[in-house]
Amino acid sequence: MHLFKNHSAEILILIFLIITFLQSGLDKITDWKGNLDFIKGHFKNSPLKNMVPLLLGTILITEIVAGILMVVGVYQLATSGIQEIALLGAELSAITLIFLLIGQRLAKDYAGAMTLAVYFIVTVFGVFLLQ
Repeated sequence: MHLFKNHSAEILILIFLIITFLQSGLDKITDWKGNLDFIKGHFKNSPLKNMVPLLLGTILITEIVAGILMVVGVYQLATSGIQEIALLGAELSAITLIFLLIGQRLAKDYAGAMTLAVYFIVTVFGVFLLQ
C-alpha cells in the first residue's frame, strides 16, 4: 500500500478512465448493431455519415487499447512505480476524447461535446500527474 500512497491520485484517475473506456468499448462489442444504429442516426446530417462503421470501429479499438494499457499501467504503478504504460494509456484516452469531440461538434451535438470536456479535464490532469 506504500506505493498507492505515493501514487494515489494517478491510480484513482486511471481507475476512473479504465471504467469509462473499457465499459464503453465492451458495450460497443456486445451491442455493435445498437451502437451502430444510434451513431448512424446521430451523424445522419454530418460529413461523417458515410464513414460511421469505420469510425465506430476506430473508437472501439482506441478505447479497448487505452483501457488495457491503463490496467497494466495501474499494476506497474502500484507494484514498481513505473509510469510509462499508464501515461501511454492516459494519452491514448485523451486522443480518443478529442476524436469523440470532433464527432460531436460535426454532428452539432454541443451538449454532448460539453460533457466530453469533463472527461478530458480529468484525463489531461492524469497525463500531467504521470509525466
